[in-house]
Amino acid sequence: MRRMAGVAALLILLGVTLAASLALVALCRLAGPLALLPLALLASTLLAQRSLHEHVARVADGLERGGLVGGRKAVSMIVGRDPESLDEAGVARAAIESLAENFSDGIVAPAFWLGLGGLPGGALYKAINTADSMIGHKSPRYLAFGWGAARLDDLVNLPASRLTALLLIAAAGLDRQADAGAAWRAVRRDAGRHRSPNAGWPEAAMAGALGLRLAGPRVYGSVRIEDGWMGDGRAEATAADIRRALVLYRRACLLLWGLAAAGSVAALAF
Repeated sequence: MRRMAGVAALLILLGVTLAASLALVALCRLAGPLALLPLALLASTLLAQRSLHEHVARVADGLERGGLVGGRKAVSMIVGRDPESLDEAGVARAAIESLAENFSDGIVAPAFWLGLGGLPGGALYKAINTADSMIGHKSPRYLAFGWGAARLDDLVNLPASRLTALLLIAAAGLDRQADAGAAWRAVRRDAGRHRSPNAGWPEAAMAGALGLRLAGPRVYGSVRIEDGWMGDGRAEATAADIRRALVLYRRACLLLWGLAAAGSVAALAF
């Protein structure tokens, strides 16, 4: 019963989101050629490229300036696991894992659905992702009610997670401090070991590119999650590795926007 109620609530949310976004697009079109400006501004709010970079960089800053205490405080802002269970290497790994996963579902996925479905596509994706964040938990309270949101979020993130892995592999090929071949091998070998059908792809690519081991067992609240390791490098990650991950992230973002620009030109041409 609670599963059906959760699905019904999700459908209502998506219906309202679709209607509102279509109405907004129609209103913007009344402005003629200027319609592209508000649509572009509205679409940009769905993307969190700069915010993600800043939050992850703060973890590196925290480790460098405040040691373990500073790192734990900063990483607690971007991950759901218990920061008190993390040593310095664990803090650094958590930040890099968060960067990889949020690059996929916070930037690549919204861009993918914006490109495919315009503002309504991006808005629907954001509604699904937000619903999953709020109720898609495996806690007794939300296990049944959030089932639909969690499953749909997995589905809509599937193409973006694979694209994110490819972007990170390509970015590694442009970075002398990263290894594109190792990233490719890690994705092929390890992506399926993650408990999430999507998170393993960007995390494995990041791990291989940087010569690290990411994911593995972790603690959320009082619950220990046994997860597979991504990559076969060292587990002792550092603040310097976070900086290297951010360089890779910036290059991957440039590649993403290059693809978006090429797609826009192609659409206008044909």
